[in-house]
Amino acid sequence: MNIPNKATIIEVGPRDGLQNLKTFVPTNAKIDFIQQLKKAGIKEMELTSFVSPKWVPQMADAPSVIEECLDEETRNFVLVPNQKGIDRLLGTSCKNAAVFVGVSDTFNKKNINKTTEESLLELHPIIGDLKERGFFVRACISTSFYCPYEGKVEVSDVVALCKRFESFGVDELSVADTIGMANPKESYELFSALKKALPSIMLTAHFHNTRGMALANIFAALQAGVDRFDTSAGGLGGCPFAPGASGNVATEDVVYMLEQMGIQTGINLKRVVKALENLLPHLDKQYESQYFKLQGTGPLTQV
Repeated sequence: MNIPNKATIIEVGPRDGLQNLKTFVPTNAKIDFIQQLKKAGIKEMELTSFVSPKWVPQMADAPSVIEECLDEETRNFVLVPNQKGIDRLLGTSCKNAAVFVGVSDTFNKKNINKTTEESLLELHPIIGDLKERGFFVRACISTSFYCPYEGKVEVSDVVALCKRFESFGVDELSVADTIGMANPKESYELFSALKKALPSIMLTAHFHNTRGMALANIFAALQAGVDRFDTSAGGLGGCPFAPGASGNVATEDVVYMLEQMGIQTGINLKRVVKALENLLPHLDKQYESQYFKLQGTGPLTQV
């Protein structure tokens, strides 16, 4: 069995997890959530995003969240969709940026009103400028398996897009099953192809659990040589521009699986649960997390 000794969890709950909630989560609750997750051992995290409050009102308090949550021990990412977002980011002390584009033209147009190629042309100089300023840049690749509008996405198209981003100088590629339709065979095939085509770049797998396949897809990605995974505490998430997509795979479910397989993550599950318990009163939905639902009922709590 091809599995690593260690794996890195990139927590996306504070941004990707909360962005689609209808009820505004108070800023102080977001800050507490982030700080508690850091105490649980999270070393890489998406804090928030500089997007239009008109379209994503949950992220309207991004400046306050960033100001209170930056630290030297964590790689703190802020998602920026365009030059306007970059300009706002440059007004902070954060030095880690996340940009995004969909492999599917239709999804990209629904999301940011640009084709994939138009987005790439805009992002190329932006990424170059960020790198000159000493930023760590991650590129989030949406609809890497299926698009809610166009259907199945070809592996060759994903590889070609990722190669473009590599040529732009990004540090990391986060490759996403945005609507949770991938199966383990597809996960293994895509990430094997990416590892072969891009052997030197940092590669992260991002799965949604719409059809209950996320953990199986992560196992398949492990077999392909991936050891970095985006996850969201509580399984929170969903995309405003991907109808039917459920939350991201739950951080605690992934950590439990990996640790039980002997793969170290450095994350304290009891502290993750505490962070979720503190956040729950501010949410308009329940957590999509098997570990959280079962915690306190037996051996799960012993990890």
